[in-house]
Amino acid sequence: MKRGQLDDLLAFATIARARSFTRAAAELNVSPSALSHTMRGLEKRLGVRLLARTTRSVAPTPAGERLLSSVTSAVEQVEAGLGAMEQWRDDPAGSIRITTAHFAAHHVLAPALPRFLIENPRITVEICVEGRLADLVRDGFDAGIRWGEIVEQDMVAVRIGPNTRLIVVGAPAYFDRHPRPQSPADLEHHNCINYRNISGGGTFPWTLQRNGKEVRSRAEGQLIFADAPDLAVTLIVAGAGLGMVLEAEAAPHVAAGRLVHVLEDWCVPFGGLHIYYPSRHVTPALRALVDTLKWKPSDPSTP
Repeated sequence: MKRGQLDDLLAFATIARARSFTRAAAELNVSPSALSHTMRGLEKRLGVRLLARTTRSVAPTPAGERLLSSVTSAVEQVEAGLGAMEQWRDDPAGSIRITTAHFAAHHVLAPALPRFLIENPRITVEICVEGRLADLVRDGFDAGIRWGEIVEQDMVAVRIGPNTRLIVVGAPAYFDRHPRPQSPADLEHHNCINYRNISGGGTFPWTLQRNGKEVRSRAEGQLIFADAPDLAVTLIVAGAGLGMVLEAEAAPHVAAGRLVHVLEDWCVPFGGLHIYYPSRHVTPALRALVDTLKWKPSDPSTP
């Protein structure tokens, strides 16, 4: 097979996987128009239509799906072989594109990346901080960082942090005007700050648990945030209402007396943060980052 034919098949596989000429062109470092020309030539030579194109989407045809299943295996073997060559280098190289949420970006990546980048000068890292749960393959990410319990089962997941809790807190000024809740049922009498589910549209329920009994409360209030946890904490501290926030985010304010923790026996730990990725996308650069972030329970700084 000629080199040009291999390039055309790689272009097809990249477009089919990305479902976008624009994203595929960026990945291959060519122009979308050049990529479109390549695909027209490949389809003309094969005599079949491989991609169904609309103004908004690109998807493989049945013939394209058949070809993709064959090409993907071969491409993965070649990528694995090339990736293995990196093990002979003294330092890994390449780019890593990560999707994550605010908490992980600030509490995990921000502390770890400065040293990681100094030790790995040939690696570049792109971070996309967003509330939605991205599709790694469709959206072109190498890895994601999320709470372990929401990571898809077909992903490889590596723990990078200890268990944590969502805790219910309010400012002393708020409790000057309202009694402290003694049970989840009392929340219906409070002004509760909520978060909207960006994907589903509804607000997240306040989930509390004690002695194996779980209570999901649709706490009501005047404030709803779509994706601004830092602003939510600021307003809780200002006395705008009760909030359910990550314990690590509330801890400095609780220690300083700016927030009061209530319903403490109803707030139980859940699984920590994980970095996750499709098994076929483990490059030496990503492996180096995973090894850096991997949680070490013996560390004195991690409870």
